[in-house]
Amino acid sequence: MRIVLQRVLEASVKVYGEPIGEIEKGYLIFVGIEDEDTEEDALWLAQKVAKLRLFADDEGKMNLSLTDINGSVLVVSQFTLHASTKKGNRPSFIKAGKPAYAEQLYHRFQAMLAEQNLNIQEGEFGADMQVSLVNDGPVTLFIDSKNKE
Repeated sequence: MRIVLQRVLEASVKVYGEPIGEIEKGYLIFVGIEDEDTEEDALWLAQKVAKLRLFADDEGKMNLSLTDINGSVLVVSQFTLHASTKKGNRPSFIKAGKPAYAEQLYHRFQAMLAEQNLNIQEGEFGADMQVSLVNDGPVTLFIDSKNKE
């Protein structure tokens, strides 16, 4: 499982022009799933997200977690995180998870985030979405459950 996590002042997602999720201060997380991903990958990422200290304390140091600031998470599925650009000019998405499995794990990941006492909003799996955000910092992290660094 791969995520791109962005610290935001606000973020929202629309489908067909209709808002379906929005948050204020917190994280916008794009989630890419492949067929080899498991619930163990999702749990590791959910716990990592909950404990990351990316918000400034009184001294301006990144010392506070999402729960410390009572922030929220907007989770958006993005199969293109598993794109391969090795050959040619058109990306291959062969490593992206099959939709039925990926959707199940996407929803399970959200449930695991909620179990970490996080306020969750979501995009619509598989939909053509319009995502808006105000990146804070900017702070953007790429985290891959298969490469736990």
